[in-house]
Amino acid sequence: MRLTFPRRQLRSRTKLLSGVVAISSLAALTVPSSSAFASTVKAAHSAKVPLIVYAAEGYDAAVTKGFQEKTGIPTELVDHSTGTLLAKISAEANNPQWGVFWSDGSESYAALDRQGDLVRGFEPTAGKLTALGKSLVPKDKSYIPTGTTIAGAIVYNSKVVKHPPTTWKQLLSPEWKGAVGMNNPAISGPTYPVVASVMEQQGGIKQGESYFKKLAANGLHIYATNKVTLGALLANKLKLAIVQNSAGIGFAFTTPGLKVEYLKYSALLPGVIGIDKHQSKTEIAEAKEFANFVYSKAGQKLMLAGDPHGDSLFFPIIQGTKQHSAVPKLSSIATDYPNPYYWGPKEASLNQWFTTNIVA
Repeated sequence: MRLTFPRRQLRSRTKLLSGVVAISSLAALTVPSSSAFASTVKAAHSAKVPLIVYAAEGYDAAVTKGFQEKTGIPTELVDHSTGTLLAKISAEANNPQWGVFWSDGSESYAALDRQGDLVRGFEPTAGKLTALGKSLVPKDKSYIPTGTTIAGAIVYNSKVVKHPPTTWKQLLSPEWKGAVGMNNPAISGPTYPVVASVMEQQGGIKQGESYFKKLAANGLHIYATNKVTLGALLANKLKLAIVQNSAGIGFAFTTPGLKVEYLKYSALLPGVIGIDKHQSKTEIAEAKEFANFVYSKAGQKLMLAGDPHGDSLFFPIIQGTKQHSAVPKLSSIATDYPNPYYWGPKEASLNQWFTTNIVA
């Protein structure tokens, strides 16, 4: 989804400098006063620039619109899947276009931080984090958690499945042969944390690869995204769909009998904001203002309302924000949170392995 806001035509870091030079030349002809010239240059530096937001959240349009209306900062939303946005960010490495990146999963942000692409040392002050929220903040404060969901929940039709599995090991049993489906992590960014979590629970990458090969041999089906995987479940092509829990809960609103089960252990999937450190000081300041808006009461309200049958069904991490009644208590779920700084840099290679060995 793309909101129609003003867009800059050039992202060169010399743009502001050349603008000041032009103002200086004009001032030499028309403004004899040094104080007037100083005011003109100050205005050039303080002028608002378009903030480019790359996002893969169902409520991002509502939040971005609310931010622009509140602050007057011209804002452009580029909305795609996480995988598409990561590919776009990679392709633009020598000339980054984004100012803010907002999606699910800490691993990608840890990898960007390792590359030196994120602003560090910043935390929003418009809202206070819960204990869970604080635990999701990296030591160098290079990215900003905004809420969390569960990456690998099991969704099933209770009219068909009476006793769903409760562990990852049970998915390998003959009972579930040809009956399980999941997303391709190379396309669905929120699925990579599932892969990382399962591999960590199995004891490491080699053990995890062995597990997924066994799962594939047991008839695992691979689809592109939550919507497609859940569609296969509704069409009775599957008995179990491994998807983001917010998507499963959302589908259950319109499909009586659809239920969500949480395996021991299920991976936490934080929503995360990163700020591109390569942009101008003005845009970085605007990006920080955007993060503060997200943490504010107004921003939290828009997050909860923007996608009521999808991403709005998250576990809040800002004190005072109440989750939707359809969302279970997080304390009732056995969760796992793999170290994003270990698994993040491995995302590209493991996604390639998954595509070659499990999808193909």
